[in-house]
Amino acid sequence: MNFFCDNMSDLEACFKITDVNQAIYDTIDDSNELQCLILDLSPDSNLDKLFRPLENSRTHEMLLGREKARLARNRNHASWLRLYAIKLEPGCYIITGGAIKLTRTMQEREHTLRELNNMERVRNLLLQEGAIDADGFADYLSEINEDHLYETENS
Repeated sequence: MNFFCDNMSDLEACFKITDVNQAIYDTIDDSNELQCLILDLSPDSNLDKLFRPLENSRTHEMLLGREKARLARNRNHASWLRLYAIKLEPGCYIITGGAIKLTRTMQEREHTLRELNNMERVRNLLLQEGAIDADGFADYLSEINEDHLYETENS
C-alpha cells in the first residue's frame, strides 16, 4: 500500500491506474504466478522461457548475463513485477532480487537502481571468484562452507 501510494504518479502515468487496491491485487496475483513458474520442478519446466536479457537490445549470450523475468500478462496492463538474476548457463540462474518497476528504465527510480547495482555487485563477485558456470558456482559455495566450518571450529 505504501509503495503504490508513494509511487502513484508513476502508476498513473505509465499504467493509467488510479486504484491502489487494484494495483495491490494485481501485484499479489503476479507474485503468486511468478512463484509457481520459478518453483516448477517438472521435467517440462524451462526457466530460459521466463528469463530474458536485462538489456532489451542484447541479441547474444554473454558471460554471466544480467537477466530479468516478468509475466506475459494478458489482463488490463503489463506486469510491473520483476525478478532479476545472473545467468550461469542455460536453465541455471542466481536470483539477485526483485522489484516493482513502474518506469521505462531502472535508472529512473532509487529502488530499481538499487536492484541494478546489486545485480552488478553479484556479477562482479562471481567473475572475481571464477564462478562463471554451475560447476564453478558449486565450487565457490563449497569453499565458502569450508571456510565457515573452519572459522566456527576455531572460534
